[in-house]
Amino acid sequence: GSSVATDLIGRMFVEFHEQQNREMTGNQILETLRQRTAHLAGVEINVQPLQQGPPTGKDIQIEFSSRQWSLVEPTLLRVEEKLRSLDGVRDVDTTMPLPGVEWRLRVDRAKAAALGADVTTVGQAVQLVTNGIKVAEYRPDNSDDEVDIRIRYPSAERGLEALDALQIPTAKGSIPASSFVSVVPSQRTDTIERFDGKRVLYVRANVAPGIVVDQKVREMQAWIEEQKIDPLVDVVFRGANEEQNESLAFVGRAFALALLLMFIMLIAQFNSFYQSVLILVSIVMSTAGVLLGLIITQEPFSAILTGIGVVALAGIIVHNNIVLIDTYNQLRRDMPHESIHQSIVRTGAQRLRPVFLTVATCVLGLIPMALHLSIDLINREIIYGGTVTAFWVPLTRSICFGLTFATVLTLVVTPSMLALPNRLREIGGGLFTSVRNRVQHKSAPATSPVVSTPDVQDGPL
Repeated sequence: GSSVATDLIGRMFVEFHEQQNREMTGNQILETLRQRTAHLAGVEINVQPLQQGPPTGKDIQIEFSSRQWSLVEPTLLRVEEKLRSLDGVRDVDTTMPLPGVEWRLRVDRAKAAALGADVTTVGQAVQLVTNGIKVAEYRPDNSDDEVDIRIRYPSAERGLEALDALQIPTAKGSIPASSFVSVVPSQRTDTIERFDGKRVLYVRANVAPGIVVDQKVREMQAWIEEQKIDPLVDVVFRGANEEQNESLAFVGRAFALALLLMFIMLIAQFNSFYQSVLILVSIVMSTAGVLLGLIITQEPFSAILTGIGVVALAGIIVHNNIVLIDTYNQLRRDMPHESIHQSIVRTGAQRLRPVFLTVATCVLGLIPMALHLSIDLINREIIYGGTVTAFWVPLTRSICFGLTFATVLTLVVTPSMLALPNRLREIGGGLFTSVRNRVQHKSAPATSPVVSTPDVQDGPL
């Protein structure tokens, strides 16, 4: 494919025994192969694991293209030199043409016309010393394909020397081709690779185990932005980085569409905008739990598996919140005399066990795979770090961390948010009453004090 180097000599495919039948892991075996072949001089050996999923080639792939082709190769050489200097980057190669010479024939048309020759005649004569002139086709009895019949000079009379001695037939007789044809050496171009109709070159590299590809890609992007690269040269990151960006965009669209469909269905079920939004907020809590788990385990975010885990979490978390809110609404209808706080406490007491059972069965069922354990019940074997579970570890860990984190918050935040509207009404009602009393007190009319005097009687009191 396009990821194969142009100077590839050969390829070997190494198949490992099952993990339980060997002591070394796959990465350890690959590193051992690198160490044992590093001393070989004159050849460059690249050891790559078999890719899972669609083949994307090497980890880092940088594409170069331009309308002015002379600017591409110097830019590519600068980027290649920088890649080779980075720690953790190896197996660097490019798709630049291999060094070589090709011979071009330049025809002096004015001399050729004066001698009665033309370019077509020269081309037919040159074919006699190269691939030959096709004169007919022949189909053997034991073959379904036709075979070309070509005429050319014997092998001893073919070569560069034959071009100088080549005779061109004209109306004036045969004349030497060297009279109006010159042989000029030029750089050989073995293959031309195009992408979207543009001629491109690539520089490609792999990263060592334990190195995150995205970190090196970001480091190269920052370095390229700092360099004064000609704006006529287009530099694009392809390969795994491009696939990752497309996967993240797809997962983002799928997540947004899932939230929209959930919101529509929740509105139709609860007939409450606030309760529907409250359920969707719990999904954000699960996403925060997934990111927190990745930080704790020091693992990278997988665009496909971790993203799918976040989308799968949405359904489980929404189910738990629907159970709580639906029970709360039912209790409010059946027991309207109870206060809201009493209904919330009763809801938590009734639905605590179903929520915990749902979470426990899901998390406990995924813990073996999250711990990289493969349990074979038939053969009664437990394998750590097997190839079966290696692919699904990011998915299971995202579900375990997100579900555990979001469940704890669901049992605390969701009841609190259910009581929030009533609490806001109480606070708002108290403030309104206080403000109204103050306004009424200030607007009351002022009255003069009444002084009572005792009756005045004659004589001593």
